[in-house]
Amino acid sequence: MRWSIFCRVVDNYGDIGFAWRLSADLAARGEDVRLFVDDRRALAWMAPAGSAGVEVLDWDDAAAAASEVLVETFGCGLPERVDAELAVATHRPVCINVEHVSAESFVERSHGLPSPRFSEAGETRTTWFFYPGFSERTGGLLREPGLLQRRREFGDGRGWLAAMGIERREAERCVSLFCYRNPAVDALLDTLSGAPTLLLLTPGPATEQARALLGPGLRRGALRAVCLSALAQPDFDRLLWSCDINFVRGEDSLVRAIWAGAPFVWQIYPQDDGVHVAKLDAFLDGFVQGAQVPLAAAIRETFAVWNGLDSTRPMLALPDAAAWAAHSRLWRDRLATHPDLVGTLLEFVASKR
Repeated sequence: MRWSIFCRVVDNYGDIGFAWRLSADLAARGEDVRLFVDDRRALAWMAPAGSAGVEVLDWDDAAAAASEVLVETFGCGLPERVDAELAVATHRPVCINVEHVSAESFVERSHGLPSPRFSEAGETRTTWFFYPGFSERTGGLLREPGLLQRRREFGDGRGWLAAMGIERREAERCVSLFCYRNPAVDALLDTLSGAPTLLLLTPGPATEQARALLGPGLRRGALRAVCLSALAQPDFDRLLWSCDINFVRGEDSLVRAIWAGAPFVWQIYPQDDGVHVAKLDAFLDGFVQGAQVPLAAAIRETFAVWNGLDSTRPMLALPDAAAWAAHSRLWRDRLATHPDLVGTLLEFVASKR
């Protein structure tokens, strides 16, 4: 089928990152994909090799002609030209709005529901809600075929790091930091400095804050840090696979951290009205299911401090490493038994044609 996927880049690249992974996964399964974006600059480092079957075009060049499926990402809407074409089209493509991932209860209720939209002439066009999520009653999570097998074959990442000129020493834990600006970074550095730690800093606020706090030597106690350049998506996955703990942000990197199967701490995108707190609580309710009470409490505490929701604790304590790692792998493997997002999306579209 011919797909047209639409993405507006708001900030932080999570939107274009998700849209690109979605497009590339569809194309890898034999679909013909056009990705329309209003700012393609991030793809130069995120996906420098492109992907066979994906054509990247400018937002203003969008057209509905010949497309069998139109996908809005995160409710970005459609270009005016496309809306105008759809108003007079005799054949209507399937229109999908792929929303933000969430574990909140409304997701299961809303997934797959129609959203009628009215033209100026009073005609209706149905757009279907498609919600990524963590249960089989949602659209699932992006997971390319063979991803977990590639992760198993990758090993502990020491060879990949060495190829990048980074030596991981014996008995040294490896931690990645990918975050928004975060007042808890200093507390994290104090916690990590108590044991031999290699901290890998991604470009952006994480690097800026750590540079200022650690000084030119990028060291504190037993901690040493290395600044990374921007990574293409496959190498970002390898970074997560190489680490014992991953600090991630937003949505795309959260899902990739889950598939890595290592302990992670998620910095959710903060919103002024505080709705992110309920979203984080719903996620943690699912994530800690099956964990022993002390581990579940420690995970909740770590996430709360990292997300600025508990100001009573000056230190960022980390859960027991072995128990945390075992639970992260079990949860990853449990989620992997669910259908993946693109497979679910293909079935959903087929049912609406």
